[in-house]
Amino acid sequence: MNKLRYAAPVEPRVAIITGGARGIGAATALRLAEAGRDIVIADMLDVEASQTIRDVQALGRRAMYLKVDVSNEQAVTDMVNQTMVAFGRLDILVCCAGIFGVETPYLKITSDTFARCLAINVMGVHFAHQAAIPHMLAQGWGRCVSITSGARLGATHNVPYGVSKGAVWSLVMALGNAYPSQGVFVNGVEPGRALTEMVVPRFTPEHLANPGIPIGRYSDANEVSEVIEFLTSERNTYTTGAVWSVKGASGWS
Repeated sequence: MNKLRYAAPVEPRVAIITGGARGIGAATALRLAEAGRDIVIADMLDVEASQTIRDVQALGRRAMYLKVDVSNEQAVTDMVNQTMVAFGRLDILVCCAGIFGVETPYLKITSDTFARCLAINVMGVHFAHQAAIPHMLAQGWGRCVSITSGARLGATHNVPYGVSKGAVWSLVMALGNAYPSQGVFVNGVEPGRALTEMVVPRFTPEHLANPGIPIGRYSDANEVSEVIEFLTSERNTYTTGAVWSVKGASGWS
């Protein structure tokens, strides 16, 4: 760390993780706790969130669970305000909350299905950044990471999801250039398929054992969390407006 000319001092920072109850979000909560962060889990899954909170506390960090519907702007604003009251600061935002929806031919997609996917996957990310970034700007340091997907390039059988992840990609590109001179970096992570509750039920055991990508397997959520931890750390002194691929391959797999 001392050799990084522009690295900020390591401090006991506070992170909000939406969708942090399970999957990549939970793995990220634990990885950031290991790095010395206090954790706020924002999710709708009470049981899973309670376990993740206990796991974070077992690492010696403070943790708080907030039941938050990220598609509700006021709920997201309250999430940030409650974090500030409880911890006095907000340094890191990781947006993992999202839904995959149902793989459906385009002509059978209902407007409600499309709207719900965009409300959670796009507006939830927007609301969180808009509420969190002012606090980061006030202290002169902040790191934001959102989960996107290779589906942003076009998902024929799940158009709403692909469109939503394309929008997240665009948001990262825009905000990544907006605030770096003020110490706030915004990035994305594109994890391909990780062995989480969103992925495993969709495939046969045979496919999961041999998914046909160059590395020969899908990722573990902990592998994705390693990349997120770096992007949200003081060690990240020059990466903003980027979407890092963690897919075990080049291109879209």
